[in-house]
Amino acid sequence: MGAIVGIAGASGYAGGELIRIVDAHPELEAARLAAHARAGEPLGVVHPHLDGGDRRLEALDTAAMAHLDLVFLALPHGASTEPAMELVDAGVRVVDLGSDFRLDSADRYAAAYGAEHRRPDQLGRWAYGLPELLADEIAVSDRVAAPGCYPTSVILALAPLLAASAIEPSGIVVSSVSGVSGAGRALRDDLLFGAVAEGVRAYGVLTHRHRPEMEQGLEVVAGGRVEITFTPHLVPIQRGLLSTCHATMTGSADPARLLEAAYADAPFVTMSDEPPHTSWVAGSNRCILSVHADERTGRVIVLSAIDNLVKGAAGQAVQCANLMLGLEETAGLTTTGWMP
Repeated sequence: MGAIVGIAGASGYAGGELIRIVDAHPELEAARLAAHARAGEPLGVVHPHLDGGDRRLEALDTAAMAHLDLVFLALPHGASTEPAMELVDAGVRVVDLGSDFRLDSADRYAAAYGAEHRRPDQLGRWAYGLPELLADEIAVSDRVAAPGCYPTSVILALAPLLAASAIEPSGIVVSSVSGVSGAGRALRDDLLFGAVAEGVRAYGVLTHRHRPEMEQGLEVVAGGRVEITFTPHLVPIQRGLLSTCHATMTGSADPARLLEAAYADAPFVTMSDEPPHTSWVAGSNRCILSVHADERTGRVIVLSAIDNLVKGAAGQAVQCANLMLGLEETAGLTTTGWMP
């Protein structure tokens, strides 16, 4: 018998992906599925594409989850703090897919989210859930904060280059595009079909909350301050995320070889000579990187493609859970996409 887990926020897009992955996982069983507004409804009404549609969604009750081996929290920003700490205090392992515990200081949190954290003593105490860089720390932790989707793509693209001092830590420019599922399932006028279809728009210019997280994650390997100019764009696709990262090279080191060496044993990161397409990773926990050094300008471009709901959310959370529970890191996950 494998580990018994719970999923809170089961009615959202990331929650639905968690259910899909956990149901197919050889070592995990989802015993409790919690939602807020959809509590009391059958799963099949909320996620008709999933098997086991007669399972009933319930209200989030941390006391009822205290016997579980691990709980995934796929809740909106700010909603994870209290239930997460109640579960941790009860001895339950927690993987938080939200942003409540990703940042390492109260100052960085306030700069990103414009508010004080309700449990500042916990900032910096949660393992940052990027297994390609921090697998050992994740494996021994009872609390893991899964990275955001944009930071996942950018940190994987740039961390090995900064660790080798192959690029300048300042002057980094990142332009990313993401599908509409990255904004969650809440009904919003700017996410209606008529507002999204047949067009592309930038949002959160200079203010997006993921930029401080990117810089924090990269500063760990750079050993000093990292500065990024980040512009995200919404494109009319359901899922998929592509980050184009520009940086100044510092010498003659081959960026492609550095990335290949860094991820030689990483099961979910692969290199491509061709610029990756988001459809190549749809439905998978794979990240595809493509490196293009420009000798004329001394700049390097690293392209990074992930599925924002899988490697950028639910799949990465399960990857972390596998490590925390002593399972194979790849259990229940795939590098095979759905194209076309």
